[in-house]
Amino acid sequence: MKKTKLELTWPGKEERPKLEPRILIEHPDKSYHAATRREGDLFDNLLIKGDNLLALKALEADYAGKVKCVYIDPPFNTKQAFPNYDDGMEHSLWLSLMRERLKHLRNLLSADGTMFVHIDDNELAYLMVVCDEIFGRSNRINVITFKQGSATGHKSINPGVVTTSNFILIYAKDKSLWKPNRVFSARASRDKRYGRFIVNRADHYSRWRFTTLSDAFSRHVGIPQKELKKRLGDDLEPQLEAFVVENAESVIQPARPDYNSVSAAARAMIDKSMASPKEIFCLERADHADLYLVGGQRLLFYSDKLKLVDGQYVAGEPLTTIWDDILSNNLHQEGGVEFPKGKKPEALIKRCFDLASAKGELVLDSFAGSGTTGAVAHKMGRRWIMVEIGDHADTHVAPRLQKVVDGVDQGGITKAVAWKGGGGFRYYTLAPSLLEKDRWGNWVISSEYNGPMLAEAMCKHLGFTYAPSQDEAEYWRHGQSSETDFLYVTTQSLTHEALRLLSEEVGPRRTLMICAKAFSGNLDAFANLTCRKIPSSILTKCEWGRDDYSLNVAALPEAEPEPEDSAGPLFDAVEGQANG
Repeated sequence: MKKTKLELTWPGKEERPKLEPRILIEHPDKSYHAATRREGDLFDNLLIKGDNLLALKALEADYAGKVKCVYIDPPFNTKQAFPNYDDGMEHSLWLSLMRERLKHLRNLLSADGTMFVHIDDNELAYLMVVCDEIFGRSNRINVITFKQGSATGHKSINPGVVTTSNFILIYAKDKSLWKPNRVFSARASRDKRYGRFIVNRADHYSRWRFTTLSDAFSRHVGIPQKELKKRLGDDLEPQLEAFVVENAESVIQPARPDYNSVSAAARAMIDKSMASPKEIFCLERADHADLYLVGGQRLLFYSDKLKLVDGQYVAGEPLTTIWDDILSNNLHQEGGVEFPKGKKPEALIKRCFDLASAKGELVLDSFAGSGTTGAVAHKMGRRWIMVEIGDHADTHVAPRLQKVVDGVDQGGITKAVAWKGGGGFRYYTLAPSLLEKDRWGNWVISSEYNGPMLAEAMCKHLGFTYAPSQDEAEYWRHGQSSETDFLYVTTQSLTHEALRLLSEEVGPRRTLMICAKAFSGNLDAFANLTCRKIPSSILTKCEWGRDDYSLNVAALPEAEPEPEDSAGPLFDAVEGQANG
């Protein structure tokens, strides 16, 4: 029987674009670096202006399997026109274009890499099925609910359920290799079970004296306990919480240990403590925290609950799938750029990178938007790549990253990670299409390509690493695929005699693929040479001359008017248009 698989289908799903592997052109006048170099600074970060699907294809030759973490915040397909990009299109077109990007992003991920996709509920279900198909359902890690707003303002007026959340899909490239970092979030409120206080914590434990937390705080602020609420009002709990954190080593909670789950030494100490309830006992342990006992109860210290979260020690708890502690207000102040309704909090991106990356590792965002991902990655010491097709690559992203490099950006996570500035980035655009039509309609090499650009482009097309020789005697070494296999690219027409000379220079232990305009003579006479004509040898490899695969509703063709008696589904109206 024919095997079937569970998948989401839509019109145009099998229409795959044949992407041209473009080369990247650096613009030194737009690249940027700090005035001085310090140890640990990262300079080879990439900001690429251009279509993100073409950019991902361009990156594959050098970065496949090297990206540790991807975070993308694609257009949500809400059918609302945002100022910075059009965010609405037919489901089928949106799914096709997202599917292609996800496939290339997966190729770029390292074997132990992580993918974060930020989305709202308009396409959540569909996107999840597509991600399951590309990454494998078994590699789905979590679906995070991110509280990005509150039920206030105009949203609270409308009847029904108020939407205040987005979602983040987390996928591993290979779950068996996935090793996330331990991440904590701040507790919403102080754990009030810790209600006792050691008055003389610095003394030997045998002389410790205890009182209530309320009494200790009362003495600290010089206000009688009965008047605390009246005199401090709404400031009581914040001040008390600050006092607890500052004196966490002294704030305790007595708790009955599980007698049958502890070691024999601990059980013996518990027995001693219960026999002498007025004494304080301590069991020193090399591999665990020391065990303090009073009356058979263990003393739990609030200091053991404190975790370093965003640069501050707070009562922490393990990260859950509900992220409601990251505020999305005052985002207009982050980065010094305006990006209404599209900017994400730096703290949100930081949490993703905390979970799935380490300093020096490479992260990528192919929907750069306002540049939040790069700003966060730079401050956290990650290497980064960002891609943005729009003009705000120049008006938003580059200026924001320049402020980060200069250390003048004091918003977002700057204080949490103690960022002072440094490093830099390189600014690239995609090269034009390698082939263009001449006035007679024939495909020819673009006039914008010089010799080195052509050689690099052919290396990408034929699977070679662009590595031109520095030895003038081996001028023919433009690319390399192994220790003995090389590529030579020229726009000349090579004669039989020219091929003979090349064959002798290459020698019997090496092979050379030659890409040239034309050849003459007996091409089979040289066993160590392979000859390819350009552009004819690559004509059918790609879609030439196409520069825009963007998620842009303006690119949608006009739908044919439906017959009056037809009430077919939405996808029928865009049959065959999924790739635009």
